[in-house]
Amino acid sequence: MRSQWADAHTDYASLGARPGPRGLADSEADWRGHLENETRNGWLLRGNAMVNALTSGRPIHLMHTTVALDAIRASGQLYASSGCLVAARYCAPLTEHDGALRPHNLGFYLLQTKPHTCTLVFEITPDAPVPPLGIDYLRLGGIHLRTYLSRRSFLTAAEDDQLRRAAIGRVQAAARFLDVLLAAARGAAADERTFVDALARTVPVFPFLGYVYFEVLSEYLLLHSASTETQRCAEAGELNNRLYKRLAHGAVEGMDQLFDLSRFHPRHDELVRLVAGIEPGLAPGAARYVCRRLPHLFACIALAPGQDAHAIAFQGADFEALAQAAPGLLGQLLFREMRITDRYPQLYLAFEQAKAMEAWDFWNAHTIPTPFNGTLPKGEINPAYPRAGCRVRTAETCPRGLVHPVEELDVSLVPRLAELRMTAMRRDGTGKAVGHDRVPVSSGQRPVGVQGTRG
Repeated sequence: MRSQWADAHTDYASLGARPGPRGLADSEADWRGHLENETRNGWLLRGNAMVNALTSGRPIHLMHTTVALDAIRASGQLYASSGCLVAARYCAPLTEHDGALRPHNLGFYLLQTKPHTCTLVFEITPDAPVPPLGIDYLRLGGIHLRTYLSRRSFLTAAEDDQLRRAAIGRVQAAARFLDVLLAAARGAAADERTFVDALARTVPVFPFLGYVYFEVLSEYLLLHSASTETQRCAEAGELNNRLYKRLAHGAVEGMDQLFDLSRFHPRHDELVRLVAGIEPGLAPGAARYVCRRLPHLFACIALAPGQDAHAIAFQGADFEALAQAAPGLLGQLLFREMRITDRYPQLYLAFEQAKAMEAWDFWNAHTIPTPFNGTLPKGEINPAYPRAGCRVRTAETCPRGLVHPVEELDVSLVPRLAELRMTAMRRDGTGKAVGHDRVPVSSGQRPVGVQGTRG
């Protein structure tokens, strides 16, 4: 169990690489070396301010925005939320500055775009230096699959059958392009325009690729940007998080209301225009980066460690074959299909609290009171860590944008997920989860691929 959680984390203090599939043109270590050493901002993957704060052993300051201050005061409790870190109190880093606290550029963005929220400041005093292990939600598929298999009894036979059929239906609808991805990961050449356009056509029937597509482009922008804004962020030890916010909002109408990456699927020309609008100098290389990076990343998150990438084809694969060869991919599909079932609000805690307990166990065993999200990095709080001090205060923001703690709250962090109805959790105004408007997959739908596809 813990080995799967270890595989879902990256150690940003080490050049070591996790085990991956066999038969790929590039190894994980090859890409890690390229990203850290051969990109303009790659040094920030290990040398950023948050990693330095974690490993210092000093108190760590994080900010959280909320509309539920009255409820927090009344209950005296703070729950965790599920999402990209599975089970944490979602925050952004703060740095001591001129007698106050300066938000990370992600925090500045939150303060500017959430004007009607209250800001809370958490001061976490760790019992030891915190290892810089960042979690990557794209690599949680094996955990999603194991949780589903161990809790199928919570589903009716009809629900279970529908879940499996939906997952396999999406694989078969996209199988031709998924096999193209594996071929490219093994070293086959791909035409940039043809590849990106086929990727964009595939996302509506295989929404998980929208998440991978977005993360690849975000990585490209974060690590290659040369703008003055990005340079100012780098001087503060930060990657420029505003870049991927602009990318998402520019690509999908209404993304500021419902952040749904299953709708992220720009075609080649739109991709170039999007990147040019963010930073013109990065536009010429964007599609080329997607063609190189996305197939490798897809293979690593989809296939089982040690799986021979030459020995699997998605066309014709059934559930059991995918569970063995591509557990990461199958788990991601099941997780997302379950989220859009009618009974998910009732099943939410049965499945997600189980993952939360495992995540907290892993973090506690590795002395992590403040987990964080991959390359952003975005700091969070582990509510189950027993050996760290925690102060929670309300805060005000001054005209200089600095955060000033005001009132200390008498509240406790509770190792329990909040009820789904109490969270935003990517749900729209009607209460529907992300993905309810996705293109349905039927047995008569034409498979998606590089050739012979519909526009």
